[in-house]
Amino acid sequence: MIGKYQSRNMSNVLRVDNLCFSWGEIPVLENIEFSCKWGELIAILGVNGAGKSTLLKCMNKILQPQTGNIEIESKNIDDFSILELSKSISYVPQSVMTNFSMDVFDVVLLGRRPHISWRISDEDRDKVSKTLQLFDLEDFAFRRFDRLSGGERQRVIVAKAVAQNPSLFLFDEPTSDLDLKNQIEVMKRIRHLVDNKNERKSALVAVHDINLACRFADRILLLHEGKVKAFDTPESVLNEQNIAEVFGVTSTILSATDESPMRVLVGDEIKFNAASIIKQEE
Repeated sequence: MIGKYQSRNMSNVLRVDNLCFSWGEIPVLENIEFSCKWGELIAILGVNGAGKSTLLKCMNKILQPQTGNIEIESKNIDDFSILELSKSISYVPQSVMTNFSMDVFDVVLLGRRPHISWRISDEDRDKVSKTLQLFDLEDFAFRRFDRLSGGERQRVIVAKAVAQNPSLFLFDEPTSDLDLKNQIEVMKRIRHLVDNKNERKSALVAVHDINLACRFADRILLLHEGKVKAFDTPESVLNEQNIAEVFGVTSTILSATDESPMRVLVGDEIKFNAASIIKQEE
């Protein structure tokens, strides 16, 4: 949806070239190439096992690709120390197994660790307070993290990543444990951060919900069998043919209007080869 949001400097904050990753002899990602511009939200879509989480981990140096080049703000990722990288990137994994036995405020404050030298500053505390306010978590500030529900914990971990104040957010299914209302609210907050003209922020968000991607993403990176199937605006990527081939379901596309964003109505599973359906329709 580039053009539907405020205009801004659209130079690249991230560039990925010819990235390949394998588990042993099993290829997971093959020749992945794309870029992310300042002020852009990119949704990563694909079925389970398509390589969405692996791709995000490669960009955060959790995994080391066999080949390829990753640049953050025009600097090769291999030239970053872990501390430097944590100032440029914050990462929210698909699931958080840690049960922090501390208050929510202190959990979010952990996001400030890359910026803290000797002691916690007023600026750090202020950033945490503002982040809690952004995600409507003020009432949770002094509640124990390990006593929260799964959805509440997920919102806190997203807030921790935001308090880190990076240039690029990497979110791996940040709405998976949330109810419908909180899914929309979290995605709105991420969109708000990216749209803020006073700060240079961008986000990559791996999601399963096609309609969340339609509504909030500028561009969609569609992965299929470890490769980039398509990378463009939601209107260009999410057509009935791509959805059939990647997700194995029929669909109807409702174009965006002044009142509502583009939507995908999912029909039924396809029980035979999608190419056969396409050939019959031609």
